[in-house]
Amino acid sequence: MNAPAILCLGPTALPLARRLADALGGEVHAGERVPGGDVAFAGAGDHIRALFSEGRPIVALMASGALIRILAPRLADKGAEPPVLCVAEDGSAVVPLLGGHHGANDLARRIAAVLRVAPAITTAGDLRFGIALDDPPAGWVLENADDAKAVMAELLAGEHAWIEGVADWLERSSIPLSDDGRVTLSVSDEARAPRPLELLYRPKTLVLGIGAERGAPPEEAVALAESVVAASGLSPLSLAAVASIDLKADEPAVHAVAARFGVPARFFDAATLEAETPRLHHPSDVVFRETGCHGVSEGAALAGVGEAGELVVPKQKSARTTAALARSVRPIDAGVIGRARGRLFVVGIGPGGAAWRSPEVSAMVGRATDLVGYSLYLDLLGPLAAGKRRHDFDLGAEEARVRFALELAAEGRDVALVCSGDAGIYAMATLVFELIDRGDVSDAARRVAIAVSPGISALQAAAARAGAPLGHDFCTISLSDLLTPWEDIQRRVEAAAEGDFVIAFYNPVSKRRRTQLAYARDVLLAHRPPETPVVLATNLGRDGESVRIVELRHLDVEAVDMLTVVVVGSTNTRAFVSGEGRTYAYTPRGYAAKAGSGIGS
Repeated sequence: MNAPAILCLGPTALPLARRLADALGGEVHAGERVPGGDVAFAGAGDHIRALFSEGRPIVALMASGALIRILAPRLADKGAEPPVLCVAEDGSAVVPLLGGHHGANDLARRIAAVLRVAPAITTAGDLRFGIALDDPPAGWVLENADDAKAVMAELLAGEHAWIEGVADWLERSSIPLSDDGRVTLSVSDEARAPRPLELLYRPKTLVLGIGAERGAPPEEAVALAESVVAASGLSPLSLAAVASIDLKADEPAVHAVAARFGVPARFFDAATLEAETPRLHHPSDVVFRETGCHGVSEGAALAGVGEAGELVVPKQKSARTTAALARSVRPIDAGVIGRARGRLFVVGIGPGGAAWRSPEVSAMVGRATDLVGYSLYLDLLGPLAAGKRRHDFDLGAEEARVRFALELAAEGRDVALVCSGDAGIYAMATLVFELIDRGDVSDAARRVAIAVSPGISALQAAAARAGAPLGHDFCTISLSDLLTPWEDIQRRVEAAAEGDFVIAFYNPVSKRRRTQLAYARDVLLAHRPPETPVVLATNLGRDGESVRIVELRHLDVEAVDMLTVVVVGSTNTRAFVSGEGRTYAYTPRGYAAKAGSGIGS
């Protein structure tokens, strides 16, 4: 479950909101009148609906009626609703409103334990039988969830059930049982349709092994997998995982099969698969020479189901893929077999505050098991980093940091490489792809899945605070000569000056570098008026934020530090003082001339 959003609409509720956020590993989402939240919002209704659409668990310190009215237009699919709970501002009550069988009831019990009150759980099955028949535990799936309501009605009306098959969690419930019960609770991985007044539970007992040539067509692998499952006479809902050798962790065909059945893909090393050789039906010396094991599809399926499991469909072949199916004697936890394909999320958190962090970045950080980054950037994540393994790095040694993140993901973990600003602008995303491209990481690291998510860059934040100086053509130049020869930087400054671009200067100074910005200022003074507006923006989005607008001729290097972004206007950039006494800078695009000419009318 994603970290819950604790909604706080008034200042008096903030202490309770913070208490719940700390206990649940969530974030405090606070209204405009509430300073001190992790995420700020203007309109409560729009914010709540956005969180609901994202699937984010919501714990709202507000009236339940108001929350119901806000979300009512969005209620369409019970199976897709995230947990939504109301908590009284004085902590006297906690009520799960939606998603009771998707974590809301459990979340209510956790909150109630913190508040030392009784949770107001109203789900009939939970109350009467201590079980939610339409929400079986991990390792099980209900084939006919739409029939659960009718079956539950029969049981609540006094009818008895009988259990066909073995499931400890059903037997431990308080459901009334008898051998001649009208309701049937069946446990089976055999392919068949459910009968009237029957709930058919599928134990996750099957592992589908897949072998594939490099670049094999995904549709070919899917077709073969479907034929193997159909030939087994077993339900595809009982599939726990698709498995293969770790050399295929990035093979699209394998992941296409996993996506087709809605199960995770898991991978084993060659030594683990070779240990299954005595149980293989079709060992191959050719496969051994290529992979280091005598069978990929059969070996992976058997490794997935364990020593007590067995093959039910031996290796079947298509032109470029193979598939085999194995069956366990008990439900399988796919999370503990083999390892997943690791994922590296390269995220830009903007200036650092939660309000300027995109929902996609927050979601990626939420899914990560490990966080890698400069200590300050990880600290800026606040509650979002709770419960995750942190791997802190000092400034510098960027290549070591990125390589560490890639190799960590190669172990099958979900890793977030955290950057300030935008991950692709003078940050780590470029280095990720450079290391992979030049082959300077392990083979396993080259097979991890990579996703880059943008953040608000320092130049965007500076421009927004100052007005709109980037309204026309602009460029960015880093004045640091650590990675770029000073001669190249000089050439770029002169070209940008001649081209009359608005220029955002990154890394304008450091403790040892004090002359580059002065050089850039002098070059620009030769090409644009001395009164050209210059934005000096420091600590954007953080405590101590400072945004000043000065004239180019008054740009003082001593007034700039390492945390400052310098935005120099073009010859067209203007500055003015508003009626409230605030100075704004903007660069006109030419709309006034367009309006006067009648173009576009």
